[in-house]
Amino acid sequence: MSNCVSKSVLVINCGSSSVKFAIMNPEDGQVYLSGIAEAMNLPEAFISWRFGDSDKQKAEISGYNHEQALSYLVDNILSTDKQLLESIVACGHRIVHGGEYYSAPTLIDDEVLKNIEKVIPFAPLHNPAHILGINAARASFPNIPHVAVFDTAFHQTMPPVAYRFAIPEEYYTKGGIRRYGAHGTSHMYLAQEAAHLLGKKPEDTNVITCHLGGGASVCAVKGGKCMDTSMGLTPLDGLIMGTRTGEIDPSVVFFLCDPKNDGLTVEEVKDIFNKKSGLLGLSGISSDMRPICEGYEKGEEKCTLALEAFSYRLAKFIASYFVPVGRVDAIVFSGGIGENCWEARKLTIDYLKDCFGIELDNDLNLKALGRLGFEGGLISTPESKIPVMMIPTNEELVIAQSAVKFTK
Repeated sequence: MSNCVSKSVLVINCGSSSVKFAIMNPEDGQVYLSGIAEAMNLPEAFISWRFGDSDKQKAEISGYNHEQALSYLVDNILSTDKQLLESIVACGHRIVHGGEYYSAPTLIDDEVLKNIEKVIPFAPLHNPAHILGINAARASFPNIPHVAVFDTAFHQTMPPVAYRFAIPEEYYTKGGIRRYGAHGTSHMYLAQEAAHLLGKKPEDTNVITCHLGGGASVCAVKGGKCMDTSMGLTPLDGLIMGTRTGEIDPSVVFFLCDPKNDGLTVEEVKDIFNKKSGLLGLSGISSDMRPICEGYEKGEEKCTLALEAFSYRLAKFIASYFVPVGRVDAIVFSGGIGENCWEARKLTIDYLKDCFGIELDNDLNLKALGRLGFEGGLISTPESKIPVMMIPTNEELVIAQSAVKFTK
């Protein structure tokens, strides 16, 4: 299992009904153990895990909550590899929203927990789960530092022209209503990896990074710093996503709530925008890009609209981010869709080809699939005026490297 483990970091990413975990080497990214507990608090709850590249194992944990799931990790899984358990020197927690409180990884204490709780309204599905995960992990691993790595932190370098909304100032100063962004850990990693592939220093590199999955966002990175990003106050804004609308005229809310029309409540509209829209709303079949691409290949009208609208919106954002970045050294695709959907990459670049002289190498684009082990690199032609890359993201490595810095 873990014959030569000397120092490792536990990385935890908690959802409302899941606990994703990994134990890895913070230096080279080697993963010693990875797994997920799902359907928390339900009779069908289960946990699955894998040591390194070994076969996946699975166990039922009916009714378990977050704390019980982590206890199972310690008592039933790591108990089979005491060396690995004893090698854990820190725990890094992925936190979606840190508001304006945090611009860097932070050692978790009671004040940090209170601040994560304060910004729950900005990430109501995520932050409560993170708090559960932190409390559970601190109970299971009380003698190591626990570190919060915020998805919003990387975006704290945005200037006011990018993060302020054109509403009365009091709503910003008193309520914190502004653009925060998300996926910052991924965007930072992608910008650094792109610079490495280009043979440049991050501080000398300007890139537009696209993290595309069930949630999706674009980031304008200039000299290693975020200048603008597509998600807003919450992860609802910006690109078309799996079930989320992305950018939309605010008047749609007024229209849907008007008794003369549908007369929906604000909560009903929120539910529609977050859970029933996006790719699911346009395609009518799924929030998953895979069946949508299958429908697209068959010429199905709604699937074609969903894929083309997704790509069109993405291309518009990429084009607009030439403004904050200026010189663009590379465009990077990543995330579940960005790493595996060659169709979305092609359609997006096709929209940009005539304007910016960007050209994909069709053969490279077809082969650059994360699920087939593509490790990252160019997918554009030598003639392309701007390089295009696919780089698999590795948020866990960033979190592990951030957490280990707090060890003595």
